[in-house]
Amino acid sequence: MPQNIIACRTGCYGIHKEHAFEHMAQIGLLNAEVGYLPEPEWPAFEAKLKRHGISVTSTSGGVDLSKPEAVGTLTGLARMAQRFGAKVIFLSVKTGGAPKEQAYAKLRELGGIAAAHGATIALETHPDLVTNGDLGAETARGTNHPHVKLNYDSANLYYYNEGVDGIVELKKFIPYLGAVHLKETNGKLKTWYFPGLHEGEGIVDFPEIFRLCHAAGFYGPFTMEIEGIEGENLTLEQTCARMANSVAYLKSIGQM
Repeated sequence: MPQNIIACRTGCYGIHKEHAFEHMAQIGLLNAEVGYLPEPEWPAFEAKLKRHGISVTSTSGGVDLSKPEAVGTLTGLARMAQRFGAKVIFLSVKTGGAPKEQAYAKLRELGGIAAAHGATIALETHPDLVTNGDLGAETARGTNHPHVKLNYDSANLYYYNEGVDGIVELKKFIPYLGAVHLKETNGKLKTWYFPGLHEGEGIVDFPEIFRLCHAAGFYGPFTMEIEGIEGENLTLEQTCARMANSVAYLKSIGQM
């Protein structure tokens, strides 16, 4: 059986993200999703990755598809992905009020840029093109590009939609799946509650997410995205404990 690619967004460490790579290495999280860095910073960043044994599995950013700078933003992310060997460009997109057909055409253009750099775009579970499984599938079909797929975010579905079932939604994502964000939630609409995996009032069925993804032949990247709980202010020690507990949970269900 193939091994899962389990990764972590450096933003999971919040205000302590300068410690992210050191702690990730300590707990066995050796894959990272990182935001864009200006090219002059790449050599120092590469040295830091090597020092901690971390690989970049995805770069991340966002674009307004109605703006001309979308191409430049995606190109920068694609060049960075190619430099660091990442095969996925996680991208939050908005139409900016443009008609959907125009947005799809722009996504095809961006998909071509990603392909030229050996990567595939994974569209985040965000309004207004991937608010839920139905809209995400519509966007994927409308774009119809092999290098434009969807990112399934296990918590955002509940944040942006009322009365949904995350597993039912996942089944709509699977034919177009390019990445997964592992993210906990209490399931309440527009509620900033994203603790560690399987913590607190979390309702996400992570074992079933892995089962369905594996059945479809998808083994990652599964990227941890732990954005915390509104109002909390964690110390470095508390942040690291949350991350370690999340890794321990993934190990307990046999996914790491």
